[in-house]
Parts: sequence; structure tokens; C-alpha cells
Amino acid sequence: MKKVPKEELIKKSEIPSMKALKMHPFYRGKVQVLPRCPIHNYEDFSIWYSPGVAAASKEIFEHKEKVYEYTSKWNYVAVVSDGSRVLGLGNIGPEASLAVMEGKALLFKYLGGVDAFPLSIGPNLSSENIVDFVKLIQPTFGGINLEDIESPKCFTILKSLQEDPEVSIPVWHDDQQGTACVTLAGLINSLRIVGKKKQEVKIVFNGVGASNSAISRLLREDGFDINKSIFVDSKGILYRGRTDLQNKSNYKYDIAHTSNPENLQGDCGVALESADVLISLSIPGPEVIKKEWISKMADDAIVFACANPIPEIFPWDAKEAGARIVATGRSDFPNQVNNSLGFPGIFRGTLDVRAKTITDEMCIAAAYELADLVYNIKGCLTENCILPTMEYENVFIREAVAVGLKAIEQNIARLKLSEEELFAEAKRIIENAQAQTKVLMKKGFIPAFKE
Repeated sequence: MKKVPKEELIKKSEIPSMKALKMHPFYRGKVQVLPRCPIHNYEDFSIWYSPGVAAASKEIFEHKEKVYEYTSKWNYVAVVSDGSRVLGLGNIGPEASLAVMEGKALLFKYLGGVDAFPLSIGPNLSSENIVDFVKLIQPTFGGINLEDIESPKCFTILKSLQEDPEVSIPVWHDDQQGTACVTLAGLINSLRIVGKKKQEVKIVFNGVGASNSAISRLLREDGFDINKSIFVDSKGILYRGRTDLQNKSNYKYDIAHTSNPENLQGDCGVALESADVLISLSIPGPEVIKKEWISKMADDAIVFACANPIPEIFPWDAKEAGARIVATGRSDFPNQVNNSLGFPGIFRGTLDVRAKTITDEMCIAAAYELADLVYNIKGCLTENCILPTMEYENVFIREAVAVGLKAIEQNIARLKLSEEELFAEAKRIIENAQAQTKVLMKKGFIPAFKE
């Protein structure tokens, strides 16, 4: 792998930012609302609005579930954020987070055919405030995507909404479940390459925020022995007896008492000795993870260094130190671990069967579908290709099918569709969304950007 100087990487990562500052005001946003129904003339409004719409409203009032048939609720998702932990920017508030939430909605639409609405709320909201807000808007939406909410608040919000009997639509936190799904997919194929078993590998989690907490939970659900793992935060290894982890209400308390069986103390370098896997979602690098630490890992080590814009260790440095497989969060390096591979297809499948929630099993099904898309193509699975990219044919369609089938199997789907029906529906919706965008561009309704 060709080495790239840190300065060049930083300069390269600044190019999209410079373009963004020019293109965002040019387009004045990234998403818009367009009609789904035909409008031949003004008389059609008597059907779609008053007086005709009253008949539809009456039907929904008498049969509540018909809201999915008479409105677009079946395809609406709210992207809800308080802006308290946005990308690498921290707590920038709801207004500044809106640009990010619009971007999320754009990916939802183009990749998954989902009509997503960015809802940046706040400022300074408590967990209870956000839970109440989501419950108030659920009559309109078929699903909720929580986004960029600081931990541990995000844990409380997700758990409260998923366990609340008054919430009848799926609620998902992409920073937790989305990251976990795609990471699991990459790890499945990495272990296939190195020939190690998931029950036997020792994993070090560097960073103990929302992402790694959810990743460890999903890996446990899939059969990994997380009890032998080691977790490292900014103060070092989590261990029983650490003075700042004695409060049982601190989510790290439970982690410290259910991992690190040898009760090791020290930094990440100590944790990595003889480890098979490093999953790092901490602070931007390079040199957050040292080469000498990687060199002390087990043979055929797997390193996921996923901080952005610069990974905790450069891939070539990790390789030189002995790592066999290296993944990052960057698209210009091999093996990008990116949430965008997950949430569009997962929500597509969830909405198409009107699932009541999104379970860990549905995320695991999506992860295996992503992994198998690479594994089942002869010669495709290599040390530099452990995950599909967004360009892979039918990647989001296949993912949607896997998720929908798992929801049906778990008896949480309101609609029972066959595999063929799920594939056809997801294909139709996703291809329509992409074709509509291309038509708008071709006709000039989305104008070409000019400097």
C-alpha cells in the first residue's frame, strides 16, 4: 500500500469541505418534497385535498391501520437529532446539525428510497424531552432514526423508546446499531480470511462511546465471547476497581465488570498484547495507535481504525507492524467501514414489512447479507476487500430482503411477504428514487453547479 503523508491526507480531506461551502448555498439545501400523486389540473385538488380528502380521513379514523395505505406514513422516517454530538464537531446545536441531518435524509432517499425528514430539535433537551418528542410525532412516521445524540443520553433514549408500549413504530440509533451492523459484516469476512473462530478471538475496543458499546453488544448477540475482550477509554483500560468507575449508574461500570478477565491495567498498548482484533472508534490520528502496539498483537491481526478524517493509525503502518487486515472509515483506503452501507437497506426492509421494531437479529441478518455479497463472488473476498461498496449491484435491495425476512421470522412484521415479493418491492422503490433524481438533473430542475 502506497504511503500518503499526513499533510496530503488532511489536504485531501479538506477538498469536500471547500466544495460544500460553495455548493450548499448554491442549492439551498439537499432535500425537497415532491408530489407522489398526479396533478392533471387544478380540479384534482378536490380529490387530494378538500372536499375529497375528508373521505380518506374518515376511513383512517374508523380503521387506524389504513393510515399506511391512504398516506405516505409507510415510507416516512424522521431523522431526529439534538445536535449534541455531531460527527467530530461535538455539541454544535440543532441549527448547525440540520445540514448533517439533510445529508442523512438524502442518503436515505437515494440509496433506500425512503422519504426521510430531518428534524433538528432543541437546544439543551433532556432524555425525557427527546423521548416525549418522538412519541408525539410517531402518528406521522413509519420509523425513527436517532442521530448524533451524545452518550450516555443516547442509550437512555433508545432503550426507553424501544421498551415503551406506547411506541408502535421502529426506533433506531444509527451511531449505535448502524455502526455495529457494518462493523460486524467486515469482521465476519475478516475472520473468514484469517481462519479464526468468533468464539475464540480476543478483541480490544478502543473508545467506549455509543458506537463501540453497540458493536460489542451486537457481537455478543452473534456469538462472540465479549467477556474476554478489553475496553479502553481516554483514561486507559476499564478494570474492576478503577476509582472513576465505582458508580453503578455509569454504563462503563457494567463493561468493566463483564470484560477484562485478567483485570489488566494500563494503556491500549497493554490491552493489545496477544489480541486478535482491534476495533478503534476514538479520536482522529495518526499515531493514536502505535506501531509497536500492533506488533504485539497475535498473528494475522485484524485492525479496524475508524476515526475520521484521519484513522488512529495509517493502514500501511499497521500492515508494517504485522496486521494482516486493516479497515478504516475513509473511502480512499481499502475496506471502508461506513454506516451508509447499513441504514438505507435496513430501513427499506423494515418499512416494507411494517416491522414494529428493529431487533439485533435484524441487524445481524443485514450484516451477514453484506458479508456474503462479497464472500459469494469468486475471487472478490481479499484482505483489501472485506465489504461491498455502495456501487455493488443490489446491495441495498438484498439487505432489505434479509431484514424483512428476519422480521417476518420473528413475528414482528405486520405484512408477510415472500422473498421474491420483498426483492421486487425494494427494487422498484429504490430504482424509482434514483431515476427521479436523474430526471430532475437531466431536465435542469436540479441545476448543474457552476463555480
